[in-house]
Amino acid sequence: MAVISNLYVDQGSDFSTEITLQNDDDTPMDLTGYSAYSQFRKSYNSTSGYDFTCSITNPTTGKILIALPGDESSVIPAGRYLYDVEIVLGNFKVRVLEGIVILSPEITKTPAL
Repeated sequence: MAVISNLYVDQGSDFSTEITLQNDDDTPMDLTGYSAYSQFRKSYNSTSGYDFTCSITNPTTGKILIALPGDESSVIPAGRYLYDVEIVLGNFKVRVLEGIVILSPEITKTPAL
């Protein structure tokens, strides 16, 4: 069963968070050979969504980095979304994290960097 964790993203700001996956005995999950994917959508039935960039930063210690650049978040409407993170190895796929993404509106509009 996936762990539930809510994310808070400031629209227009770079966002990243690192998660650590553990086995049932609290040892780090070895993610060697795995890929990680994540999307967020307005509802479970939404046909369109937005991608988080996922990278396995340290496979032997179960670390995954989830990121969304500020230039991408600035064009996504502020609001409440649902997300999950899945890991994949060959034909094996499992959801490891899920929750709500709150994308808070950007107030200051700075010039493009």
